Amino acid sequence: MQATQDATARESSRRAGKIESQSADQSADQRTDQRTDQRADRRLTDGGPADDRAPDGRIPDGRTPRIDQPDLELVAVARDESFKVWSHGYPYRTVRWHFHPEYEIHLITATTGKYFVGDYIGNFAPGNLVMMGSNLPHNWVSSVPHGDRVDERCLVLQFDAAFIARAFDAFPEFRRVEPLLDASRWGLLFTPATGAAAEPIMREMLGAQGLRRIVLFIALFELLAQSAGAQRLASAAYRADPTRYAGTRINHVLAYIGKNLSQELRETELAELSGQSVSAFSRYFRRHTGMPFVQYVNRLRIDLACQLLLSGKLSITDICYQVGFNNLSNFNRQFLLLKDMSPSRWRAYQQINAASAAESTEATASTVAAQSAELAEAAPVSG
Repeated sequence: MQATQDATARESSRRAGKIESQSADQSADQRTDQRTDQRADRRLTDGGPADDRAPDGRIPDGRTPRIDQPDLELVAVARDESFKVWSHGYPYRTVRWHFHPEYEIHLITATTGKYFVGDYIGNFAPGNLVMMGSNLPHNWVSSVPHGDRVDERCLVLQFDAAFIARAFDAFPEFRRVEPLLDASRWGLLFTPATGAAAEPIMREMLGAQGLRRIVLFIALFELLAQSAGAQRLASAAYRADPTRYAGTRINHVLAYIGKNLSQELRETELAELSGQSVSAFSRYFRRHTGMPFVQYVNRLRIDLACQLLLSGKLSITDICYQVGFNNLSNFNRQFLLLKDMSPSRWRAYQQINAASAAESTEATASTVAAQSAELAEAAPVSG
């Protein structure tokens, strides 16, 4: 009897220990997720490049600053536009220590605070106008009471090197801004007067359409090229090195998505790949891309579908499955959501557009041929 009671007691103790262990493990996981989220939140609103600097921005003698790796920001330029112009408030998802391959012109319109560009730290106020080159890490952190929100803090213009290269080829005169672009690799701070002059141009760009956008883009660069007293921000020795910090977790995730876009992609698998819980990964992914995981994947798949629709070689059903959708109804629904029309109508419009372009080319060739014939007839005959 005593032996039975002892065995029962040991079994109860074992079960209790197992439950306590599981509870401890779960609590540890929850604490880990919580710490991850807290770090993410701090970097979202307060992140800077050098946590070990003195209050005046200098690095204490004999100490190596602890530098956080910048996050990658994905800059989505519309297919029918050459550059992106937008504004945002504070706090906002892009307010963190980050980089992107695109050039950026950043104008503060409200609040004061600290800003970080490369290895530079300074104070900013409205009128602060900075141009940053490709992959140069940066962040602006506003001094506002906790819980307060600012509707508009800055105006932002972003464009890539490919667009600039095309502009140089089309307009040799535009090469005058090349020294400006070269110097922006360290970050360029313009004078408050230039910032004040740039604001109405950038503000109009927000709502401009068609050729007016290009006119304003050139006007802004003319202003910057003529501006005197621009100051380099990062030190001469500083070099933006995307190969050093581009191997971050989000880049591995995005590369995996791009490589496996036509396959089934599950958020649980991506969370495991990045070493996070599903909830932590979901917040992390949205913070970097500005959209939920499923929405991001659907956008990529619809963009790929548009390329295949243009080729005209595959049926819409074949394209649906080739880009990774599991059923035609969901493909049609997502396409309509993003393009405001069905895939078949989108393809028909593109075919009309292509036919119109071909007719225009044909008509131009006929006109040139007729004019050449007229000139030949009108030319005096020698001999």
